[in-house]
Amino acid sequence: MTQFSNKYDLEERTALFGRDIICLCKVCELNHITKSIINQLIRSATSIGANYMEANGASSKKDFTNKIFICKKEAQETKHWLRMLSYAIDKNNDKIKELWKECQQLTLIFQKITSSLKN
Repeated sequence: MTQFSNKYDLEERTALFGRDIICLCKVCELNHITKSIINQLIRSATSIGANYMEANGASSKKDFTNKIFICKKEAQETKHWLRMLSYAIDKNNDKIKELWKECQQLTLIFQKITSSLKN
């Protein structure tokens, strides 16, 4: 069921994405606005890789499909929090844009996987 993982190396790619989000958040100033945004961003971004790992260990096609769909949802949520963080801080906007683009690519990959599984 992991026929897509080799093409995009999603295990490594999602882990690196989560790491890059953590690194970004480490240098952001914490205040009453950014604290909750950063918390949500880290949770959703690192959840992408965690759910992908669960998908690789799925017990059935239905379970695999469900976990991949969750990966896509978490990626979409992460794009939202990246956008909110860019509004909340005045620096690192180039890095945020770069991470948003990577997250968009992950969203599209997971969408393609779920679409392919339906056929």
